Amino acid sequence: MRRPILPVTFVLFLLAQLFFSCSRIQPENWTHLRGSNLDGLSKSENVPIRWSETENMAWKVPVKGLGWSSPVVFDQQVWMTTADHDGEWFSVVCLDFDSGELIQELELYRPDSVQRMHATNSYATPTPSIEKGFVYVHYGTYGTACIDTRNFEVVWSRTDLNCEHLQGAASSTILYKELLIVHLEGTDVQNIYALNKHTGETVWQVGTPDQKAYEEVAPVYRKSYQTPLIIQVDGHDQLITNRSLFAISYDPHTGEENWRVFYGEDSAVSMPLYYNGLVLVNSGWVLSQGAPYFAKLLAVDPIGRGDITDTHVVWQTDKHVPQTSTPVIVDSLMFMIEERGTLTCLNPGNGEVYWTERLKGHFNCSPIYADGAIYFTNNKGETTVIKAVLDFELLAENRLDGIFKATPAILRGAILQRSDKFLYKIAVAQEK
Repeated sequence: MRRPILPVTFVLFLLAQLFFSCSRIQPENWTHLRGSNLDGLSKSENVPIRWSETENMAWKVPVKGLGWSSPVVFDQQVWMTTADHDGEWFSVVCLDFDSGELIQELELYRPDSVQRMHATNSYATPTPSIEKGFVYVHYGTYGTACIDTRNFEVVWSRTDLNCEHLQGAASSTILYKELLIVHLEGTDVQNIYALNKHTGETVWQVGTPDQKAYEEVAPVYRKSYQTPLIIQVDGHDQLITNRSLFAISYDPHTGEENWRVFYGEDSAVSMPLYYNGLVLVNSGWVLSQGAPYFAKLLAVDPIGRGDITDTHVVWQTDKHVPQTSTPVIVDSLMFMIEERGTLTCLNPGNGEVYWTERLKGHFNCSPIYADGAIYFTNNKGETTVIKAVLDFELLAENRLDGIFKATPAILRGAILQRSDKFLYKIAVAQEK
C-alpha cells in the first residue's frame, strides 16, 4: 500500500515550526562587561529577587586566586580570569553553566616582575570578551590572549602591549566586527589598540590625544581604566572612550578622531552610555586643591567634529556621580549609585533629578537591570533590589558572604555573582 503524499503546504508548515522551535531554544549569552550590548540590560525573565547562602542557590564554586573581572557566558561555558594575589601567575577558568563544574583551567602568564597595585584592585580585573568559538582575555600590561573555546588552545598571545598602570589594570576589551579593542593607558603611555581578533596583529593604534595637556598634569592623572562603547550616529559607527582628561570619539575602523570633550584631571573608570542621541560620559575625579573631590557626568551631542567642549555639551552634573560604577538606563530613567551609597534616579535627556535614596555600604559593582528590577550590590555582598520605575520601590535586600567588586552577569533566569573566593549561580529553585 502506498503511503500518502503530504501536501507541500503541510511540509512547509512543519519546516517552519522546526525552524522557530530551534530559534526559541537558542540560549541567551553574556559576552562582555555589563552584557552583550555593554548596557547593563538583561533580557532574562524569572530572575530571583531574593536569595541567601542557602536560598535560591543553584551552585557555589571556589575560584582560585583573586579577580574582579566579571564572568562571561557563551552556550554552556562560563569564563573568568583570575590571578595570584601577588601577581605571580595569571589564569583563566571555564565552568559549566548548569552545574558549575570546572571544565578547564589555563595558566597563561607568569611574569618575571609585577607593578604595584592599588589595594582595592586585583591583577585580574579586566573582563573577557567572548563569541562563538573564542574567548579573549586581557590582564593589562601582562598579556592579552585569544583562546579557542572548543579545544582550549591558545590561538594567539601578546605581551608587548605595555604601560605603567601604577594602580593596576581595569580596562576591559570589546569586540567590534573583526577587531578586539584594547585600552592600555598608564602614567607613561596612553595607547588604544585595535587588534585583528583572529591573529592578534595590530590593525591601528592611537596614542596620547594631547601631549601638551598631559604634560601639565602629574603622571598619576594621565591613566585611565576605561572600557569603551560603540554607538551609531547618522549611519556611522563611533568608538566612544573616556580617556584621562578627554572623552573622545574615534572611527572604530581606522582610529581617526571624530570629536573630543575636555572634562577633568583624573582617571575615568565608569563606562560611557548612549541614550536618545546623547553620549553620557564620566569625567573621573575632578580635583580640588590637589585632592579627588567629585566626578562629573556630561551629556554630549555626538554630531560634531574636533573640540566640541563649548558647543555640544547639552547638560552636566556633579551631584552624586559615581566614579567607579557605570549607571544603567531603563526606558527614560537613569539609575546611578555613588561609591558611598547615594542612589540617584534622573532623566538622562536633561539631567533632572527625580529622587535620591541612601543605600547601605560602599559600591564598586555596576547595577544591572533584569525583569523589571535593578540590582545594586555593595562590597560586602549586600544586594538591594528595586523596581525600575519612577518612584523608589524597594523589592528585596539580600546578603552573601565575602567581598564583592565584580559586576554580575544576569541571563537565563540566573545571576552569576562573583566574590573574592567564589562564583555563585543564583536561580529560583525548581520544584521537584
